[in-house]
Amino acid sequence: MIQITVQEQASGRISSFEMSGHADYAEHGKDLVCAAASAVSFGAVNAIISLTGVTPAIQQGEDGGYLKVVLPETEEDHDQQVIMRAMIVSMQTIEQDYAQFIKITFTK
Repeated sequence: MIQITVQEQASGRISSFEMSGHADYAEHGKDLVCAAASAVSFGAVNAIISLTGVTPAIQQGEDGGYLKVVLPETEEDHDQQVIMRAMIVSMQTIEQDYAQFIKITFTK
């Protein structure tokens, strides 16, 4: 199962997200849940970098199955937050249809 943990500050600001695990929906290379989650998460990170000029701290596992992104507080924070909220909406859409393969949690 893919576990996504979104770290929110008391203000509601998203400070980081961590994604780990494998969906195991289908065999490697044919797993549409994994492909969707990867596309959404990497698309959001690439959008932050391209559209705001801010590069978050990124950690990746060598064999896949792990991504952690920490967002710096900057003057472009509003734009980062909008992109992160859009990512969360997309992940929640995947979770609605494939709840046994992907789980999103929020921590403070």
